[in-house]
Amino acid sequence: MSGARSDTLAATLADDVVEQLVERERAHPVLVAVFADESCLGNGREGANPGGAAGVIEYRSPQTGRLSRFDYWVSEPATTNNRMALRSVIEAFRILSRKGTRFRVTFTSDSQYLVKGMREWVHGWIARGWRRKEGAIENLDLWQEAVAAVRPHQVDWQWVRGHAGHTQNEYANDLAIRAAREQSASNGPVPSGFDAWLEEQRAKGRKLSDPVPFPDEAAFRAARGF
Repeated sequence: MSGARSDTLAATLADDVVEQLVERERAHPVLVAVFADESCLGNGREGANPGGAAGVIEYRSPQTGRLSRFDYWVSEPATTNNRMALRSVIEAFRILSRKGTRFRVTFTSDSQYLVKGMREWVHGWIARGWRRKEGAIENLDLWQEAVAAVRPHQVDWQWVRGHAGHTQNEYANDLAIRAAREQSASNGPVPSGFDAWLEEQRAKGRKLSDPVPFPDEAAFRAARGF
């Protein structure tokens, strides 16, 4: 990551977490929430199908209780939905891991491929030396990269139905579609446009739920680690 925008999240985390709470975080990592989605324009169609992956990261300061949001997105010129779902994980955890801090993370996606893979499939693949009983693993390089990025953290993988009015998921979807169309990347975290987007969508009459509240610290349960 480079530039002032890219350092926004890192600076916030450094101020609120790394410098003041290093010892505490070793025993009880700070909780963050990630809502991610992916898009592939023309997925499954012959030829090169451009895609995007995106997410909104939510962080609540342990000192002030203030909620901050940061967006990220990446794109590929020829890809698939499944590939971009994995990219949404890799990019999110690259951002979170930049300062070497470990977090508890609630990661929400509408990709069953991703959520089932991270909660269930990868453990068997790893035990068999990254092999499936049925044959080769699709997107093996990205699964391995995702597992490596996630490994230092404690993660709860949550699935949500797509295009069902879940506000943060719909926002991430819009970011991913834009990234796919523009073939753009945020180059790290940027201040979120979530609030302005939500106001605009409601003014247009789009049916969206209230934003999902920040996860309950006491209710957090991490999935099996790697």
